[in-house]
Amino acid sequence: MSYLDNIRTFVRVYELGSMSAAGRDLRISPAVTSSRISQLEEHLGVRLFQRTTRSLTPTEQGQSFYRGATEILEAVESAEAQITNITENLRGSLYVAAPLGVGRRLIAPQVPDFLKEYPEVNVRLRLTDRKVDLTTEGLDLAFFLGQPEDSNLRIRKIADVERILCASPEYIERQGMPDSGDDLISGGHECLSLRFPGATEFQWRLITPSGPKRFRVSGRYESDDGDVLTDWALAGQGVAMKPRFEIAEHLQSGALVPVAEQTPPEPIQMACLFTHRRRQDPKTRLFMEFMVDRIATTIKATDVGRKVVQLPR
Repeated sequence: MSYLDNIRTFVRVYELGSMSAAGRDLRISPAVTSSRISQLEEHLGVRLFQRTTRSLTPTEQGQSFYRGATEILEAVESAEAQITNITENLRGSLYVAAPLGVGRRLIAPQVPDFLKEYPEVNVRLRLTDRKVDLTTEGLDLAFFLGQPEDSNLRIRKIADVERILCASPEYIERQGMPDSGDDLISGGHECLSLRFPGATEFQWRLITPSGPKRFRVSGRYESDDGDVLTDWALAGQGVAMKPRFEIAEHLQSGALVPVAEQTPPEPIQMACLFTHRRRQDPKTRLFMEFMVDRIATTIKATDVGRKVVQLPR
């Protein structure tokens, strides 16, 4: 088992970028962490990390070994799960993060069904539109929209989500119907921005006849809460870019209508992030599979029975 322990330690050092952080995560001392890496390097006959007093960088051999190491650990975990019958005895807490709209509409409604099936599991759901750090925040899973910045995390893609530019009929009657991204800019339309601290500019990536193009839209309204943008759009304050599933009921009722349909937004990826270590926990794996199936079904259902509202120009 010592060789597997060395591999597990290497994977955590690689993912966390620090001997001390990996040691804390694995509940071993920095000295043991360093010793395991040294033993692995001696066994392989290569240097896996370049070490300085201030940094730890994987070598080319380390990057290559990481890919194989994760496959080895997953194979071991899969074999163990098949013979331990562990899925019938799931217990403990799951810490899950999701954006507000995703969590409220896609995750939270499904949690009771999961807990009914696994009564000894607790789900701690944290909803926020800011970016989260799985390692430092002690999360098992994080659902997200877009592209993750940390390439060391594992990703399970769920679906490509359609997005829509939308506004209320009252806003369109007052400001006019924009046909394209160019109209949004030339017409001085109030664009509602989902923006986080540190963002320096705001652009919408739209699909034009010549391909995807970034439009530097502007507006006086911005928030880091996507539901606030929906409320502003419903109140006639401007144009919002929203995933279809978040505003499906408002599109059906006519409270919001699509705008700038000649240049629709690019779809956005919905996926689930997890670290390699979290993947070892059967309840984490089962919760992810459970939610992936339910979410994909719900998203597809929002495309059924669309109601098109025609407005005077």
